[in-house]
Amino acid sequence: MTTADEAGPVVTAAAIGPCAAIPVEHMAFLRQILDRVGDKWSMLLIAVLQSGPLRYTDLQRQVPGISQRMLSLTLRQLQQDGLINRTAYAEVPPRVEYTLTPLGRGLNEIVTSLIGWAAAHHDEIRTNHERATTGS
Repeated sequence: MTTADEAGPVVTAAAIGPCAAIPVEHMAFLRQILDRVGDKWSMLLIAVLQSGPLRYTDLQRQVPGISQRMLSLTLRQLQQDGLINRTAYAEVPPRVEYTLTPLGRGLNEIVTSLIGWAAAHHDEIRTNHERATTGS
């Protein structure tokens, strides 16, 4: 779909629905953003960081099942996206803390709601999943 603005026509990603307001040239990057913030580890780390600054080992303890490699990779990606800050202190031994940025705090409310929804509906979803996989 094409709409006009001050810079000329804008081609949107779809004619109707939630993508209708998004310029087509933004869609690829938008999908990358949604992949990142929709990733299970990213969501859990953002939720854990709502309580304030945490060190790497604290994050690893509070997010069960995350490997060191995945924790490092996810923290690096969240930092690159501007959702968290990494602060290294010149101490012996070195100390590094992670905190949410204002952008990350804005996402935190959404993430926390989604995690709460998943937890509240866990049993129902598990039952439906088991029913679908057993064919009954």
